[in-house]
Amino acid sequence: MPALLASASIGDSITTFLDAVGQFFSDLAAVHWGTLLLGLVFFGLNLTLRSRGFFHSLRAAYPAVSFQWRRIWGAYFAAVGFNNVVPARGGDVIKLFLTRSSIPGSSYPTVAAAFFVESIFDATVGIFVLIYAFSQGVFPKPPDFAKLSAFEISYLAEHFRLTLFLITALAVAGLVAFAVLSARVRAFWARVRQGVTILTDRPRYLREVASLQVLAWLCRFAAFWFLLDAFGVGGSVQNVLLVFGVNQVAGAVPFTPGGAGVQQALLVKVFAGSASTAVVAAYSVGQQIAIAAFTAIVGLGAVVFIFRFRSFKEVISAGRASREAEREAERGDQPPPQDAPAHERPSSDAPGSRGLRTRY
Repeated sequence: MPALLASASIGDSITTFLDAVGQFFSDLAAVHWGTLLLGLVFFGLNLTLRSRGFFHSLRAAYPAVSFQWRRIWGAYFAAVGFNNVVPARGGDVIKLFLTRSSIPGSSYPTVAAAFFVESIFDATVGIFVLIYAFSQGVFPKPPDFAKLSAFEISYLAEHFRLTLFLITALAVAGLVAFAVLSARVRAFWARVRQGVTILTDRPRYLREVASLQVLAWLCRFAAFWFLLDAFGVGGSVQNVLLVFGVNQVAGAVPFTPGGAGVQQALLVKVFAGSASTAVVAAYSVGQQIAIAAFTAIVGLGAVVFIFRFRSFKEVISAGRASREAEREAERGDQPPPQDAPAHERPSSDAPGSRGLRTRY
């Protein structure tokens, strides 16, 4: 019986999403394309500013190493583009590998720790966004998530014991991983601390990371304002903050690309009193398709023209090979191999080789 209910929930979720897709394509003539393009431009500026903050965190971690911002920008866009078309946040693995291969002598723990730096500000803003969203009376409370027509979130909300079990299992897995690494834990944590070096210099963190994140959030705010206008829902401070709240919830359940399904169900519920269901459904899918297409195209372009890979799949394969080679080197007490694949390693006469000698 639980399996039948789960199958029915999945079917309802897929049906709802496909209906929204159909509504979007049937209402294409009503889309304000100029406003939509403007929204995507601001969304791109948001990611560009965030990549610059990430670059500053890495530069603080590796002050003696020169590397290009455009490569960090490319890794950032590639990750977002991949996450928007493939579930389970596989793009984070792409960002980790591409970033590490862009910084000579860098390590995975240090680069991964640098991810954490930007999450501090984002988590703080996210908490205030959720408080605002839940206080408006239109955002469903967590117990009501079980009634949404999105399998990922409704199933977890309805089966709370399973959710607690999964959270506990993840915590235990983390402890086991820590125990496995205990033999090298001192060196590991030294690399982790290196990745968050910029946090030890508060003025520099505020100037080079937090300030850029403030600007990035403002650009993101403008992006969703224009996207709401483009699809006829209407841009306003309240509407944009409600969309932010939806994104926060959808991002916590990364079972579908870009939180597809969860976003549609929540947006229809949130904007039920301010726009027709058809308009909101078209907006929810149209916004997601537009952002996914934009970031995927730019991200793939970065992969091809900056990193010289032919596809996202090739990046993942190269990343796995690099990680396995590093593990073999660690077991044999040999120096880790150069991270970039052969076709990507710059030489003195190779195009783009001067990029490893300049930071800008």
